[in-house]
Amino acid sequence: MTTLKIGPHLVGTGERPLVVAEMSGNHNGDLDRALSIVDAVAASGAHALKLQTYRPDTITIDVDSPAFRISGEHELWGGQNLYRLYERAHTPYEWHRPIFERARAQGLTVFSSPFDASAVELLEELDAPAYKIASSELVDLPLIRLAAATGKPMVISTGMATLAEIDAAVRAARDGGAGGIVLLACTAAYPAPAADSNLRRIPVLSAAFDVPVGLSDHTPGIGVPVASVALGACFIEKHVTLDRADGGVDSDFSLSPTELAALVVESERANAALGGTAIGPTPAEREGLRFRRSLYVVTDVRAGDEVTGQNVRSIRPAGGLPPVEIDRVLGRRFATDVVRGTPLSWDLI
Repeated sequence: MTTLKIGPHLVGTGERPLVVAEMSGNHNGDLDRALSIVDAVAASGAHALKLQTYRPDTITIDVDSPAFRISGEHELWGGQNLYRLYERAHTPYEWHRPIFERARAQGLTVFSSPFDASAVELLEELDAPAYKIASSELVDLPLIRLAAATGKPMVISTGMATLAEIDAAVRAARDGGAGGIVLLACTAAYPAPAADSNLRRIPVLSAAFDVPVGLSDHTPGIGVPVASVALGACFIEKHVTLDRADGGVDSDFSLSPTELAALVVESERANAALGGTAIGPTPAEREGLRFRRSLYVVTDVRAGDEVTGQNVRSIRPAGGLPPVEIDRVLGRRFATDVVRGTPLSWDLI
């Protein structure tokens, strides 16, 4: 499987998980808040910041028929008109440069999800190092080919997609010239129930398409993405906000800066914990081997005394005969005087 680079970061099996903070619409229409989110992401230790690059008119049209409204049963956006929602949530094109510059000045890799040709053009002007295709756009093969033609790496979310649809998207990206592909397991529900995460699909996607696989996660908290690392996720995307209490279109399923920092630490810890397949003492356990149980003389004895359960016991530390030998030594006689605290050996009996 090919390891690829997004900015300076290697993405692939064996590499530390790349933690990507998605700003989305949590700037609440305020550039200063957007820049504060950049600062908070940088301070958290996350590796990258991701935006969404669209205008309301590039993602939908201003129509208020039922087809253009979200179901009234939706937990967060029930009954809302698509155009109005995207009008509230979009990141203006003119904000992109100051956000990119702020992120880069703080050492963050920054890229975005384009939703049409104008977005790709803007992101090329900003020298975005990669392109992310959102789950709903996975079926827009012309958009995928357009982004792939830049030669940049592509990250493709697979929420809602069938295996055949994912295959078509991967083929479009490869044939279009993408500089590597990362697939993201994703449940395109906002927020998403943890039970719908189906993390066991991560190794399946990796094997099916021979690409690195990560997770775009919309569940509350960090438990699901940390668990994904154990199944091979090498890229973790989570929405982030300054404070969920401030509201915002995505705030309910977004991490606070403190939670984002915890995700960075715990995902790397989970990755380190995978280790290898060897069974046996690890270097960290070497000292512990000295404190395994063994047979010791626990009272002073004299030559000729009988070995009994009162003067020989299985205790810590190691050094004496294995505890399994207790039945073979009981009833024998000591060959010499022995002081309390001496490890039992065959030459003593």
